[in-house]
Amino acid sequence: MLAAARMARRFLNPWPHPEHRITDILRWKCGWVPGDAPFPGADDSPAPWRKLEPAEIAAPPERGWRASWLGHASFLLQGAGLNLLIDPIFSDSCSPLPFPSLKRLVPPPCALTDLPRIDAVLVSHGHYDHLDLPTLRALGHGVRLLVPEGHAGWLARRGFRNVTEVAWWQAVELAPGVAAVATPAQHFTARTPFDRNRAHWCGWWIEGAGKRLWHAGDTACCPAFAEIGERLGPIDFGMIPIGAYAPRWVMKGVHLSPEEAVEVFLQTRCRRAVGMHWGTFRLTDEPMGEPPPRLRAAAAARGMETFETWPVGGTAELA
Repeated sequence: MLAAARMARRFLNPWPHPEHRITDILRWKCGWVPGDAPFPGADDSPAPWRKLEPAEIAAPPERGWRASWLGHASFLLQGAGLNLLIDPIFSDSCSPLPFPSLKRLVPPPCALTDLPRIDAVLVSHGHYDHLDLPTLRALGHGVRLLVPEGHAGWLARRGFRNVTEVAWWQAVELAPGVAAVATPAQHFTARTPFDRNRAHWCGWWIEGAGKRLWHAGDTACCPAFAEIGERLGPIDFGMIPIGAYAPRWVMKGVHLSPEEAVEVFLQTRCRRAVGMHWGTFRLTDEPMGEPPPRLRAAAAARGMETFETWPVGGTAELA
């Protein structure tokens, strides 16, 4: 009975928010509702790219952390003697089948074989652009996985042996003196038409080596961000989504706009952040190159200079 009840559990965002339905997706894809006007001067170019040399990431820094953007929401975080991956996707598409519309437009900055030994992988939720099964299999079925609630059984049935489910606000020790906390987010998850919200979604906060890092996961605006700032801030370095937001009437309940990302930066008490979840896959209607200029304009309007965008393969030393 308990197993059946757990199987039947559905996860919800615990506050009122806009929701889209399958009919909304059909109206959007069929062009029955006008789209959003593009931002002035934005182009449709994917994110710029630089090669991430194996020597740059061969070992964690002696002090602080190193963050490397691998494209989309994927990061390699190195610090406190650890090499961590968040939402790694090295596949050529972010879908169950290789649909041309979801083909990767910017290659990863390095090969999987160029990565150092990975101590843990943190996954924000089960969508194909965040939980990439071929990448996880390439890392090995024994790799340590931290996942939101509801994913462990699915991964175990696919041969993964070292999976830890983490509830919102729960802390897990990654190594002595290094902790990870699953933080709330507003989103949904599904891998088929039949498993919507059977598992949860989250962001990841990591503290160690004198720094606090935070990956927001896939999210829209929600009341949790002020609480994250109060409970876990100030945050030394944030990774905040700025793409896949148009049209707003469909995406407002699941993805941040660049302007909303600036508000999230402020609410969570970030000192520095980089924009992610843009420029790698064409998921929505905005021009591929639109998020960075919109972010710069929104940040400038608030007098901020520490919310950045990088090329795929960009890195920062967080000493």
